[in-house]
Amino acid sequence: YFVAGAIFSGCAMVITLVVPLRKIFKLEHVIPIDHFEMLAKVLLVTSLIVGFAYGIEWVMALYSGNIFEEGHFLYRLLGDYKYLYWLMVFCNVVAPLIVFSRTLRRNLVVMFILSILVNIGMWLERFVIIVTSLANDFDPYNWGLYMPSLIEVGITLGSFGMFFTFFLIFTKVLPVVSITEVK
Repeated sequence: YFVAGAIFSGCAMVITLVVPLRKIFKLEHVIPIDHFEMLAKVLLVTSLIVGFAYGIEWVMALYSGNIFEEGHFLYRLLGDYKYLYWLMVFCNVVAPLIVFSRTLRRNLVVMFILSILVNIGMWLERFVIIVTSLANDFDPYNWGLYMPSLIEVGITLGSFGMFFTFFLIFTKVLPVVSITEVK
């Protein structure tokens, strides 16, 4: 489940980074649309695996008969963070289904938007796993709603900024495409 999620997230991040890179550096002859179509197929398969894993989590929680596990998953579905949970399901399971259409998976604008949605969904998955587990603990005394502080938001935005800065430095200093790939 986590390996499929990592491949899913990584594939979406590759699409997010390569689509603008291809346009900016005029690499259309090196990175054709066929490569994006293959990436879209990997994205679709891993999305289906992740969606299957979400379904299995629900079934196992209900089938186990453990009231605490049932309560935890019902809290995810219907609790305080339900909108984030359902947005996660939409971004990771429903939105990638558009890749079944060949014309949409060959459209780079659609693929770029889809990759952004998947990245948001995978970030929400980690958020939902951690925050819902801590917000509705076994001990009711520990229950509470999490609101990120300005410092936490700043750290998150700063890490995104640092990643993109290092990525741009990398593309400026080192070759973006392997020399052996160029004819």
